[in-house]
Amino acid sequence: MTIGTSVPLPAYNIDPAFMAKKAEDLGFDSIWYAEHPAVPVHSDSPFPSTGGEIPWTYSHFTEPYIALARASAVTTTIKLATGITLVPERNPLLLAKEISTLDLYSGGRFIFGVGTGWLREETELMGGDFPRRWSQTREALDVMKKLWTQEEAEHHGTYFDFPPVRSYPKPVQKPYPPILIGGMAKNVLSRVVDHADGWMPNRITPAALEDARWELDRLATVAGRDPNAITITIYGQEPDRAAFKSLLDAGADRVVVRPEYVETEAEMGEQLERIAEAVL
Repeated sequence: MTIGTSVPLPAYNIDPAFMAKKAEDLGFDSIWYAEHPAVPVHSDSPFPSTGGEIPWTYSHFTEPYIALARASAVTTTIKLATGITLVPERNPLLLAKEISTLDLYSGGRFIFGVGTGWLREETELMGGDFPRRWSQTREALDVMKKLWTQEEAEHHGTYFDFPPVRSYPKPVQKPYPPILIGGMAKNVLSRVVDHADGWMPNRITPAALEDARWELDRLATVAGRDPNAITITIYGQEPDRAAFKSLLDAGADRVVVRPEYVETEAEMGEQLERIAEAVL
């Protein structure tokens, strides 16, 4: 099975170097870091899974690119991924360089999981246009693709406007690291086909996944894309081998397990060993 691992919150208690090396040694395919850079103390945005207040843990993310850079230095094969990067909250010229540099120094192991975010107050304080956050994300992806593939890139759009620039280094992966769009929004599958290399739903049933895989293949064929080149990564699953097999049989290419929070690296190592024994 192709199984990755995410990082529980608080995300900074376990050294990424330890977490990634242990996961690699046990045979995990990938390690995934998420982000929330600055969570407002007061918010009217309902938490997606409950509709209630934001849990306290959402103030305890680490910085994913620094964490993944640390992880890359002690590993050689495990893929380094964001699940997800909040694109409307970042400047694409800076983000493109961070990603290229990480992909270069890791030997081409980065996976770019992207999302638009659900926390209005955070998006706005970081300069994002929350009501049109997908439009802003789409334009940011266009900007980054230009910077990754062109010797001299320029862009004149709604959110970003700049004259010809040079941006180096270029990513090792060509034309650029795989882009996975996260979420279950109404138009997510068409967005994946138009702008990305894969889809990353969070906690989906095998039946719903089978239907989505069929629709994704149909949309890809209509758009002239190879359906087999568009991947599905299921994010945030509890470690259950039978459930993983059902998801993979339904059309997933990868499943990312969600470990429980523990306070020490020794406890995390033991937990990863148990998960690996159960699902790998």
